[in-house]
Parts: sequence; C-alpha cells; structure tokens
Amino acid sequence: MTIRRRTIIHDGPGGPFEGVFVWDDAVTTPRPGVLVIPNVLGQKESDNLKAEALAALGYAAFACDLFGQGKRTQRGEGASRYMDELNADRALLRARLRASLGALTAHDEVDEALCAAIGFCFGGKCVLDMARAGLPIRGGVSFHGVYDRPDWDSVDPITVPLLICHGWDDPLGPPDAVVALGEELTAAQADWQVHAYGGAGHAFTDAAMPAGHAGFGYDARADRRSWRAMSQFLQDVFENNEIVAEVTTAL
Repeated sequence: MTIRRRTIIHDGPGGPFEGVFVWDDAVTTPRPGVLVIPNVLGQKESDNLKAEALAALGYAAFACDLFGQGKRTQRGEGASRYMDELNADRALLRARLRASLGALTAHDEVDEALCAAIGFCFGGKCVLDMARAGLPIRGGVSFHGVYDRPDWDSVDPITVPLLICHGWDDPLGPPDAVVALGEELTAAQADWQVHAYGGAGHAFTDAAMPAGHAGFGYDARADRRSWRAMSQFLQDVFENNEIVAEVTTAL
C-alpha cells in the first residue's frame, strides 16, 4: 500500500479552485470516491490527512476547495470571511459543491457511480446541502455541522442517506436545531441518523482546537467514535464494493 497525493486545480463558479486528491496506488481499478469538505478555514493539511485516512480504508478521496485558489484563513478575526460569502449565497455554494464533486469523479481511480461526501463544521452544512440538492452521492456524513436550511427548495424526497455526528454541547447546534433538522429530513423521507456525543462540543474532531471555550474544542473520544461510525456508514452505502470489503477485512 502506497498512499499518493495529487494537487488538483479545477474550474468552477468564481474559480479556479485547488484541492488535493489522494489514493492508494496498490489498487488498480476504480474504487468509491469520497469528497472531503473543509471547515471555516478552507482547504488545509488536516483535510489532506483525513483524505489519506480514507484512502487507507480503500477509497479515493478529494480534499476540496470551496473558497478559491489561495483563499484560506487562520483562526481569529476574519476567519469566516470566505465562508460568510457562501452562507449569503447558498445557490453559489451549491454550484461549487457540484463542481467539486465533478473534480473528484473526473479521476480514473474513482468509480463515478459510487461517491460519498464527508464534511466538518461548515463542511458538514455542505454535505447536508448536497443531499438537499439531490447531487449524485451515495451517502453523506456531517461532523459537528451547521443545520440551517438553504433559501432554495430541497428535492423531495431526499434520497441520500445521512449520518450526522453531533457534539451535544455544541452552541452552533443546540437541541432545537437538531430537532428541526430531524423534522426536515423526516418530512423529506430521508434515511437519516444522528449520533450525539455527550460532553463534546463544536469542532470535536479538530485536534488543533484545544478545549477551553464553553462548547468548543477537540474531544478525542468523540473524534474516535465518530470516525468509527463514519467508517461503518460508508461500508454500508458501498456494501457491494469488493475493494473496500478487502481492505476492511485486512484491517
């Protein structure tokens, strides 16, 4: 097994965009692809490492860029400026998500009929919007996402299975927001599940954010449990794929 990286620059609305495609070159046939959608800071090394971890599970992964080439932020003042632009234009966000999915499926290593998406924080919202838009993915996983609905009409029914991994103490996703999401997805006849982690808050998968603020920070236990839940979920949505089955059996 040799995990490889390939920097990808692709077009899209407001682009160009620059992400990182990751795959195991020991696999010589197309395999399921997973889109990795970053948090508020944009595409960065931690997203590439998530893509590598997915490649080790038998997938090809693309840590995508939704903000635009060179548009990245750091924690602190102004960290959300690019995210804010997309939150204010959810139709543009939808178009960029479609372009990012197209950049993933353009690779020979990917079976374009077998794709999923995972996302963190803002990226978790993006996964939900992909399902709401009816984009062609087999499943989506939101980690400590944001649950507000877009200003465009969702498809009905929502046919993309969804796993929502949620920190119960997350101030960006209070209980009423979680209930509202459940009601939305139920009304749309979606196949959905919520895993809520007690004592965990927003950004519980982000090792670069130490706990310290109320409701924010890394939680190793929730990180470990949610990744395990994601791994099982992806196995389920790709249950007939022999490559993933072989890798999973070997782990």
